[in-house]
Amino acid sequence: MAMSREEIFKKVQAVLMDALGVDEEEVTPEAVIKDDLGAESIDFLDIMFRLEKAFGIKIPRGDLIPENVASDPNFVKDGVVTPQALAMLKEKMPHSDFSDFEKDPRLDNMSRLFTVKAIVNYIEGKMNQ
Repeated sequence: MAMSREEIFKKVQAVLMDALGVDEEEVTPEAVIKDDLGAESIDFLDIMFRLEKAFGIKIPRGDLIPENVASDPNFVKDGVVTPQALAMLKEKMPHSDFSDFEKDPRLDNMSRLFTVKAIVNYIEGKMNQ
């Protein structure tokens, strides 16, 4: 049986609370996983593992968050994500909202694409395949 968006959000919220030791009211749809919830690089692997377990799905490496963008000279020039990389990110991350990032595509702002809402969108897409 398909899960409602609210059910998916509640499960994602519980995973993030457990993985990051944050309070329920901090895990809002707009919360940025790194900036607002304090996740570090190592936490992302743990979060993905917990999401797989909670939802009974497989998250292929690089599927939720594309890898190696920052280290590819075709994708980042002078700390700014190139139009080529932006197109690739949009294709690989249809679950993320790019409206703010497109206005200021500095590499430092890329973490803002990974929000609670983006995770819910991703899981919802996986569950409804």
